[in-house]
Amino acid sequence: MSIPAGARDVRRIGGGDINEAFHVVLADGREAFVKTRADASPDEYQAEAEGLGWLSEPGKVRTPEVLEVGAGYLALEWIAPGRLDSAGAEELGRGLAATHLAGASRFGNPRHASFGSLRLSNEPTDDWPSFYAERRLRPLARIAAERGVLAASAIQALERVCERIGDLAGPSEAPARLHGDLWSGNVMADSSGRGWLIDPSAYGGHREVDLAMLRLFGAPSERLLEAYMESAPLAEGWEGRVELYQLLPLLVHALLFGGSYRGAAEGIALRYGR
Repeated sequence: MSIPAGARDVRRIGGGDINEAFHVVLADGREAFVKTRADASPDEYQAEAEGLGWLSEPGKVRTPEVLEVGAGYLALEWIAPGRLDSAGAEELGRGLAATHLAGASRFGNPRHASFGSLRLSNEPTDDWPSFYAERRLRPLARIAAERGVLAASAIQALERVCERIGDLAGPSEAPARLHGDLWSGNVMADSSGRGWLIDPSAYGGHREVDLAMLRLFGAPSERLLEAYMESAPLAEGWEGRVELYQLLPLLVHALLFGGSYRGAAEGIALRYGR
Protein backbone atom coordinates (compact mmCIF):
# COMPACT_ATOMS: atom_id res chain seq x y z
CA MET A 1 0.00 0.00 0.00
CA SER A 2 1.01 3.63 -0.47
CA ILE A 3 0.17 6.22 2.21
CA PRO A 4 1.42 9.73 3.09
CA ALA A 5 4.87 9.93 4.66
CA GLY A 6 4.72 10.15 8.44
CA ALA A 7 1.17 8.83 8.72
CA ARG A 8 0.46 6.90 11.91
CA ASP A 9 -2.36 5.02 13.61
CA VAL A 10 -3.15 3.38 10.27
CA ARG A 11 -6.43 1.45 10.38
CA ARG A 12 -7.98 -0.39 7.44
CA ILE A 13 -11.63 0.49 6.75
CA GLY A 14 -14.22 -0.21 4.05
CA GLY A 15 -13.56 1.72 0.87
CA GLY A 16 -15.36 0.13 -2.04
CA ASP A 17 -14.61 -2.64 -4.54
CA ILE A 18 -11.57 -1.10 -6.25
CA ASN A 19 -9.36 0.67 -3.70
CA GLU A 20 -7.98 -0.14 -0.29
CA ALA A 21 -9.01 2.44 2.30
CA PHE A 22 -7.52 3.54 5.62
CA HIS A 23 -8.18 5.91 8.48
CA VAL A 24 -4.87 7.54 9.38
CA VAL A 25 -3.45 10.40 11.38
CA LEU A 26 -1.18 12.52 9.20
CA ALA A 27 2.20 13.81 10.34
CA ASP A 28 0.63 17.20 11.15
CA GLY A 29 -2.02 15.57 13.38
CA ARG A 30 -5.01 15.79 11.07
CA GLU A 31 -7.25 12.75 10.68
CA ALA A 32 -7.55 11.58 7.07
CA PHE A 33 -9.25 9.07 4.83
CA VAL A 34 -6.66 7.55 2.49
CA LYS A 35 -7.48 5.51 -0.58
CA THR A 36 -4.76 3.62 -2.43
CA ARG A 37 -4.32 0.99 -5.10
CA ALA A 38 -1.17 -0.60 -6.47
CA ASP A 39 -2.26 -0.44 -10.12
CA ALA A 40 -3.74 3.08 -10.09
CA SER A 41 -2.99 5.04 -13.26
CA PRO A 42 -0.46 7.87 -12.84
CA ASP A 43 -3.03 10.69 -12.87
CA GLU A 44 -6.04 8.90 -11.37
CA TYR A 45 -5.96 10.41 -7.90
CA GLN A 46 -5.01 13.85 -9.19
CA ALA A 47 -8.04 13.76 -11.49
CA GLU A 48 -10.27 12.81 -8.57
CA ALA A 49 -8.85 15.64 -6.47
CA GLU A 50 -9.52 18.12 -9.26
CA GLY A 51 -13.04 16.77 -9.67
CA LEU A 52 -13.78 17.28 -5.99
CA GLY A 53 -12.56 20.85 -6.22
CA TRP A 54 -14.58 21.54 -9.37
CA LEU A 55 -17.79 20.26 -7.79
CA SER A 56 -17.26 22.32 -4.64
CA GLU A 57 -16.32 25.49 -6.56
CA PRO A 58 -19.88 26.88 -6.83
CA GLY A 59 -20.23 26.42 -3.06
CA LYS A 60 -23.49 24.45 -3.23
CA VAL A 61 -22.44 20.91 -2.26
CA ARG A 62 -19.98 19.54 0.27
CA THR A 63 -16.95 17.56 -0.85
CA PRO A 64 -14.05 16.44 1.35
CA GLU A 65 -11.02 18.71 1.43
CA VAL A 66 -8.04 17.24 -0.40
CA LEU A 67 -5.17 17.02 2.08
CA GLU A 68 -2.52 15.31 -0.03
CA VAL A 69 -2.21 13.61 -3.41
CA GLY A 70 0.48 11.09 -4.30
CA ALA A 71 1.07 8.88 -7.32
CA GLY A 72 -0.47 5.95 -5.47
CA TYR A 73 -2.84 7.51 -2.94
CA LEU A 74 -5.30 10.28 -2.17
CA ALA A 75 -5.69 11.69 1.36
CA LEU A 76 -8.94 13.47 2.19
CA GLU A 77 -10.27 15.11 5.32
CA TRP A 78 -11.85 12.63 7.68
CA ILE A 79 -15.64 12.89 7.87
CA ALA A 80 -17.25 11.14 10.81
CA PRO A 81 -19.97 9.02 9.19
CA GLY A 82 -23.63 9.31 10.04
CA ARG A 83 -27.05 9.00 8.43
CA LEU A 84 -28.60 11.43 5.96
CA ASP A 85 -31.60 13.09 7.56
CA SER A 86 -34.52 14.79 5.80
CA ALA A 87 -33.02 18.27 6.05
CA GLY A 88 -29.68 17.00 4.77
CA ALA A 89 -31.34 15.23 1.84
CA GLU A 90 -33.26 18.36 0.87
CA GLU A 91 -30.14 20.51 1.16
CA LEU A 92 -28.18 18.08 -1.00
CA GLY A 93 -30.91 17.87 -3.65
CA ARG A 94 -31.06 21.63 -4.00
CA GLY A 95 -27.28 21.86 -3.89
CA LEU A 96 -26.87 19.24 -6.60
CA ALA A 97 -29.33 21.13 -8.81
CA ALA A 98 -27.39 24.37 -8.33
CA THR A 99 -24.08 22.60 -8.98
CA HIS A 100 -25.38 21.12 -12.23
CA LEU A 101 -26.64 24.52 -13.31
CA ALA A 102 -23.28 26.13 -12.51
CA GLY A 103 -22.32 24.48 -15.76
CA ALA A 104 -19.21 23.51 -17.65
CA SER A 105 -17.40 25.07 -20.58
CA ARG A 106 -17.87 22.03 -22.85
CA PHE A 107 -19.30 18.56 -22.99
CA GLY A 108 -16.28 16.65 -21.71
CA ASN A 109 -13.18 17.16 -19.61
CA PRO A 110 -9.46 17.43 -20.46
CA ARG A 111 -8.80 14.28 -18.41
CA HIS A 112 -9.91 10.72 -19.09
CA ALA A 113 -12.85 9.28 -17.18
CA SER A 114 -12.05 6.42 -14.81
CA PHE A 115 -14.60 3.78 -13.80
CA GLY A 116 -12.62 1.21 -11.87
CA SER A 117 -10.17 -0.30 -14.37
CA LEU A 118 -12.01 1.22 -17.34
CA ARG A 119 -10.74 4.47 -18.85
CA LEU A 120 -12.85 6.39 -21.34
CA SER A 121 -12.02 9.48 -23.35
CA ASN A 122 -13.56 12.76 -22.20
CA GLU A 123 -12.40 14.63 -25.29
CA PRO A 124 -14.92 17.46 -25.68
CA THR A 125 -17.63 17.47 -28.33
CA ASP A 126 -19.91 20.25 -29.50
CA ASP A 127 -23.16 18.61 -28.41
CA TRP A 128 -24.40 16.14 -25.83
CA PRO A 129 -25.79 13.42 -28.13
CA SER A 130 -22.40 13.14 -29.86
CA PHE A 131 -20.60 12.93 -26.53
CA TYR A 132 -22.88 10.24 -25.15
CA ALA A 133 -22.62 8.14 -28.29
CA GLU A 134 -18.93 8.62 -29.16
CA ARG A 135 -17.33 8.92 -25.71
CA ARG A 136 -19.52 6.52 -23.77
CA LEU A 137 -21.78 4.05 -25.59
CA ARG A 138 -19.66 3.16 -28.63
CA PRO A 139 -16.39 2.68 -26.68
CA LEU A 140 -18.15 0.52 -24.08
CA ALA A 141 -19.89 -1.49 -26.80
CA ARG A 142 -16.53 -2.06 -28.49
CA ILE A 143 -14.94 -3.31 -25.26
CA ALA A 144 -17.96 -5.53 -24.58
CA ALA A 145 -17.68 -7.03 -28.07
CA GLU A 146 -13.94 -7.65 -27.69
CA ARG A 147 -14.46 -9.39 -24.34
CA GLY A 148 -17.59 -11.27 -25.36
CA VAL A 149 -19.50 -9.75 -22.47
CA LEU A 150 -22.73 -8.97 -24.34
CA ALA A 151 -24.69 -10.90 -26.94
CA ALA A 152 -24.15 -9.91 -30.57
CA SER A 153 -27.78 -8.73 -30.78
CA ALA A 154 -27.16 -6.30 -27.90
CA ILE A 155 -23.99 -4.96 -29.54
CA GLN A 156 -25.97 -4.34 -32.73
CA ALA A 157 -28.72 -2.68 -30.72
CA LEU A 158 -26.19 -0.35 -29.08
CA GLU A 159 -25.02 0.71 -32.52
CA ARG A 160 -28.61 1.52 -33.47
CA VAL A 161 -28.97 3.52 -30.25
CA CYS A 162 -25.92 5.56 -31.25
CA GLU A 163 -27.34 6.13 -34.72
CA ARG A 164 -30.63 7.36 -33.23
CA ILE A 165 -29.13 9.26 -30.31
CA GLY A 166 -30.13 12.68 -31.62
CA ASP A 167 -33.78 11.68 -31.34
CA LEU A 168 -33.41 9.81 -28.06
CA ALA A 169 -31.28 12.16 -25.95
CA GLY A 170 -33.92 14.79 -25.24
CA PRO A 171 -34.04 18.58 -25.64
CA SER A 172 -30.77 20.44 -25.94
CA GLU A 173 -29.31 21.80 -22.68
CA ALA A 174 -26.12 23.63 -21.79
CA PRO A 175 -23.35 21.42 -20.35
CA ALA A 176 -23.99 20.63 -16.68
CA ARG A 177 -21.34 20.23 -14.00
CA LEU A 178 -21.64 16.49 -13.38
CA HIS A 179 -20.35 14.27 -10.60
CA GLY A 180 -20.16 11.55 -13.24
CA ASP A 181 -20.36 8.47 -10.99
CA LEU A 182 -23.27 9.40 -8.76
CA TRP A 183 -24.56 6.17 -7.32
CA SER A 184 -25.83 6.06 -3.75
CA GLY A 185 -22.49 4.80 -2.42
CA ASN A 186 -20.86 8.04 -3.52
CA VAL A 187 -23.28 10.09 -1.42
CA MET A 188 -22.26 9.95 2.22
CA ALA A 189 -23.62 11.56 5.34
CA ASP A 190 -21.73 13.01 8.27
CA SER A 191 -22.57 12.69 11.95
CA SER A 192 -24.82 15.77 11.69
CA GLY A 193 -26.97 14.24 8.93
CA ARG A 194 -25.56 16.44 6.15
CA GLY A 195 -24.75 15.07 2.71
CA TRP A 196 -21.35 14.95 0.99
CA LEU A 197 -20.33 13.93 -2.52
CA ILE A 198 -17.30 11.67 -2.90
CA ASP A 199 -15.44 9.69 -5.60
CA PRO A 200 -16.36 11.78 -8.66
CA SER A 201 -15.48 11.16 -12.29
CA ALA A 202 -16.43 14.73 -13.12
CA TYR A 203 -17.09 16.18 -16.57
CA GLY A 204 -19.43 18.47 -18.46
CA GLY A 205 -22.48 16.49 -19.51
CA HIS A 206 -26.24 16.10 -19.26
CA ARG A 207 -27.67 16.39 -15.75
CA GLU A 208 -30.11 13.54 -16.34
CA VAL A 209 -27.11 11.17 -16.28
CA ASP A 210 -26.35 11.86 -12.61
CA LEU A 211 -30.00 11.54 -11.62
CA ALA A 212 -30.56 8.36 -13.62
CA MET A 213 -27.62 6.73 -11.85
CA LEU A 214 -28.95 7.77 -8.44
CA ARG A 215 -32.26 6.09 -9.29
CA LEU A 216 -30.59 2.94 -10.62
CA PHE A 217 -28.88 1.85 -7.42
CA GLY A 218 -31.36 3.25 -4.93
CA ALA A 219 -31.30 6.95 -4.15
CA PRO A 220 -30.22 7.65 -0.55
CA SER A 221 -33.46 9.57 -0.09
CA GLU A 222 -36.52 10.29 -2.21
CA ARG A 223 -36.51 13.75 -0.64
CA LEU A 224 -33.16 14.41 -2.34
CA LEU A 225 -34.69 13.80 -5.77
CA GLU A 226 -37.86 15.73 -4.93
CA ALA A 227 -35.86 18.76 -3.77
CA TYR A 228 -33.81 18.62 -6.97
CA MET A 229 -36.92 18.64 -9.14
CA GLU A 230 -38.41 21.51 -7.16
CA SER A 231 -35.26 23.56 -7.75
CA ALA A 232 -34.50 22.61 -11.34
CA PRO A 233 -37.22 20.56 -13.08
CA LEU A 234 -36.03 18.29 -15.85
CA ALA A 235 -37.12 18.70 -19.47
CA GLU A 236 -40.36 17.16 -20.67
CA GLY A 237 -40.12 13.44 -21.34
CA TRP A 238 -37.32 12.81 -18.85
CA GLU A 239 -39.08 9.72 -17.50
CA GLY A 240 -38.63 8.03 -20.88
CA ARG A 241 -34.91 8.76 -20.86
CA VAL A 242 -34.05 7.38 -17.44
CA GLU A 243 -33.09 3.94 -18.73
CA LEU A 244 -31.24 5.43 -21.69
CA TYR A 245 -28.89 7.13 -19.24
CA GLN A 246 -28.82 4.14 -16.90
CA LEU A 247 -27.36 2.22 -19.83
CA LEU A 248 -23.99 3.88 -19.15
CA PRO A 249 -23.48 2.59 -15.57
CA LEU A 250 -25.02 -0.76 -16.46
CA LEU A 251 -22.53 -1.27 -19.29
CA VAL A 252 -19.68 -0.29 -16.97
CA HIS A 253 -20.89 -2.73 -14.32
CA ALA A 254 -21.40 -5.49 -16.87
CA LEU A 255 -17.78 -5.09 -17.96
CA LEU A 256 -16.40 -4.89 -14.43
CA PHE A 257 -18.61 -7.35 -12.57
CA GLY A 258 -20.71 -9.34 -15.07
CA GLY A 259 -23.63 -11.13 -13.46
CA SER A 260 -27.10 -9.65 -13.68
CA TYR A 261 -25.73 -6.37 -15.02
CA ARG A 262 -25.19 -8.05 -18.39
CA GLY A 263 -28.83 -8.95 -18.81
CA ALA A 264 -30.00 -5.54 -17.63
CA ALA A 265 -27.71 -3.73 -20.10
CA GLU A 266 -28.77 -6.01 -22.95
CA GLY A 267 -32.46 -5.48 -22.21
CA ILE A 268 -32.20 -1.69 -22.24
CA ALA A 269 -30.04 -1.68 -25.39
CA LEU A 270 -32.61 -3.82 -27.19
CA ARG A 271 -35.51 -1.59 -26.09
CA TYR A 272 -33.92 1.67 -27.24
CA GLY A 273 -32.24 0.13 -30.29
CA ARG A 274 -35.36 -1.28 -31.91
